[in-house]
Amino acid sequence: MGSTKEIQTRMKSIQDTMKITNAMYMISSSKMQKAKRILSDTEPYYYNMQAAISRILRHMPDTEHPFFSIRHKIAEEDRKIGCIVVTGDKGMAGAYNHNIQKMTEQFMAEHEHCKLYVLGMVGRQYFTKKHMDIAENFPYTVQKPTMHRARLISEEIVRAFLDRELDEVRIFYTEMQSAVTMEPVNMQLLPLKKAEFLPNQAMLADMPQEEIVLSPSADVLLNTMIPNYLTGLIYGCLVEAYASENNARMMAMQSSTDSAKKMLRELSIEYNRARQAAITQEITEIVSGAKAQKRK
Repeated sequence: MGSTKEIQTRMKSIQDTMKITNAMYMISSSKMQKAKRILSDTEPYYYNMQAAISRILRHMPDTEHPFFSIRHKIAEEDRKIGCIVVTGDKGMAGAYNHNIQKMTEQFMAEHEHCKLYVLGMVGRQYFTKKHMDIAENFPYTVQKPTMHRARLISEEIVRAFLDRELDEVRIFYTEMQSAVTMEPVNMQLLPLKKAEFLPNQAMLADMPQEEIVLSPSADVLLNTMIPNYLTGLIYGCLVEAYASENNARMMAMQSSTDSAKKMLRELSIEYNRARQAAITQEITEIVSGAKAQKRK
């Protein structure tokens, strides 16, 4: 048991730390709520764009387009895969960054030709130390995601895919399934799969048939719509990851605050015991001194 002075100093240090964790909890909570509002505002754009592409493909299912090219002539083990990895700019968010890094490493262990497009300082530092192939023209932050930033990312990956620098593009990000559950997601961006846009046969039979006139052609429309669709999709992933990061940090700070409160309770008991022991010792010394004076 330490002295009362040592216990008081430790309690003061824990109280100061608890103030910081409380402040970080409030900041992360505010950022997460803002990100969720932004995500709900952008979802109609994404779903309407998806519905428009689905409508074109439903009426013209035999349409051939580069964005749907699966590259059959290239063996699966020889395909060049671009991996967009969304990590955080900061730590203190529990296992948020670790889970994404682990999923990416497992995927790269199964595929030889991978190129990393890393977002976030934590991920860039981690994969740089691992000496992995990282695109240098991707110095984007993950704080306050914007549609402009998502458009720059989509333009780069679309160019690389159409120029056959990449045969496949995937994005690794964290999805917040609930307030306490966050799961890392590995989603394929390119090539697009027609099956994801076309309804199943049962739904297709119940849909009313309609005649449409496409002006300009379907290829020209898809050339414009699909990049915009990818931009909205990437933006949604960035916002989802940003909300997940702040939620993870919020949970970590709440856990730290609870641990600090528990330590303070234990130290308070220890302090009271030390103080009582000191008082008892003083009383014993006084009584012993009084008895010695009496004997004299």
